[in-house]
Amino acid sequence: MKKILNISIVILTTILLTSCSSNKSSNTSRLTGLSFNDPKNGNYIKNGSFESQTPLGMVLVEGGSFTMGQVQDDVMFDWNTTPNKMHVRPFFMDETEVTNSEYSLYVQYTKDVFPPSKDGKPHPQYKHIYNSVLPDTLVWRKSLGNTDILTQNYFRHPAYAEYPVVGVTWLQANEYCKWRTNVVNLKKLIDKGFIKNIFELDSTRNFFDTDRFLSDSDNLFKKIDGKERDTTIYKRGVRTRRGKGQAKPGKDAFQGRKITQADGILQQKYRLPTEAEWEFAAKAVSENREYNNIRGRKKYAWNGKFTRSKDKRYRGDQLANFKQGKGEYSGLPGWTSDGSDIPIEIKSYPPNAFGLYDMSGNVAEWVADIYRPIIDNEANDFNYFRGNIFTKKSINKEGKVVIVGDEVAVEYDTLPNGSIRPKQLPGAIKYIPITKSDATFRTNFSKSDNSNISDGDLNSSRYYDLDQESFASKPSMYNSPEAPKRKTDANSGAEVITIDAKKRSTLISDETRVYKGGSWADREYWLDPAQRRYLPQYMATNFIGFRCVTDKLGPMEYRKKTNAVRSR
Repeated sequence: MKKILNISIVILTTILLTSCSSNKSSNTSRLTGLSFNDPKNGNYIKNGSFESQTPLGMVLVEGGSFTMGQVQDDVMFDWNTTPNKMHVRPFFMDETEVTNSEYSLYVQYTKDVFPPSKDGKPHPQYKHIYNSVLPDTLVWRKSLGNTDILTQNYFRHPAYAEYPVVGVTWLQANEYCKWRTNVVNLKKLIDKGFIKNIFELDSTRNFFDTDRFLSDSDNLFKKIDGKERDTTIYKRGVRTRRGKGQAKPGKDAFQGRKITQADGILQQKYRLPTEAEWEFAAKAVSENREYNNIRGRKKYAWNGKFTRSKDKRYRGDQLANFKQGKGEYSGLPGWTSDGSDIPIEIKSYPPNAFGLYDMSGNVAEWVADIYRPIIDNEANDFNYFRGNIFTKKSINKEGKVVIVGDEVAVEYDTLPNGSIRPKQLPGAIKYIPITKSDATFRTNFSKSDNSNISDGDLNSSRYYDLDQESFASKPSMYNSPEAPKRKTDANSGAEVITIDAKKRSTLISDETRVYKGGSWADREYWLDPAQRRYLPQYMATNFIGFRCVTDKLGPMEYRKKTNAVRSR
């Protein structure tokens, strides 16, 4: 009897597991009975075969809770690093900073797609695009230093190919992330046979935009400088069952249906990490965790209180590339302490517990956030980020998306440092800020630009009882200098720079971005991942680089940890 009962339990368990599995991958709606991906039932889409994969050059950072802003040494006492408990969602992060060779690929690709000249003359639409992505190599110059060799060679010479790229502004780093999204998706579509290899077709060597591919694929591929559309590039879509009596398409004809976001084929967008994400990834508290508790505090990206290695083979060597004192960048001849007097080749030091290299030292890194001195207790404790600007696609009278360069002219910004950059690239969908009506009756946001929300806007100021128009005439909370303005003199036609001559109380503005981590030029104090500094988003230095992240979809982790939860 007992044996029969055990067999029955096994059979019942098998049936239940099979039922659960079949429900997850079933092509039939369990609530309505309609079939998915079936021409007899409207061909409604369901793709349940998505499998999360680690993107190239990245590692998984498993999400969780940590105390943000908890520094070991606080000699400034400036309220800049107030501890706050935060939760961070899982994400993928570049295991190293973006290198000179990788950024050079971006520069070459941009010049290929948007040639700055045409027939020996500046291209009317593209002439400023190539220069806008070039790193500033002059960041290596010193008034009292012999460093021109780095100005001439650091970015382009093969000796520095695998060194972190520097001289890149926050704006340039942000544009690189957008480009990487498009190129990764382009390569993925080519490899899977959805579109032709456009790198082999000179007539279609044009800008590929992921959003436009999903919204306006018929008009995406065109000849450079021409209006002729080439719709044969899109070879095939997602395979579907043909309806009864439907003819089989020809060998070279488009087959299936167009790819959508719901198919899970395209890569999620690359972006700069938020400050919370970067600090969480650098601290890697998983290595000093016991079950659900943190044991002690971590001062650096590695586990331990000191910057020197305890390993017998490398005992006494520095674990990061940083400045150890005045004139101390690398140690004595024949006994180098950190291996380099400038940035060093990636992966020269051991990674942290997440598998990330150089989260302390080598170069500091841009993060996405707009800088504010305090992240207060009322801040969002779930994936905190300051700098959201909510936008929407611009739609024309025909109900179609507006394309930059086709229906509207390419708009350029002249930055205070004199460089000219496009607001959006030709061929991309035009995005505009959401309107007040878009936020009506919403409880989670009320406007498009949230850069200064709760810290610099009307409600957070001492003029909170005024209306918005009256508030605009009052001194701002963060009275930072206005960016230099470039104007053309009406008489001479020469360009004149107007600099803000008023006395200002702060350098903080909505164009000021956070950068994290110590660098080759910094003292040990800045190696603590919780330390934070800021710089205008249009400026570059010889010690700030960047790396990208992308969001992980689905569950937090690939598998359960055996010691994560105590059994009850």
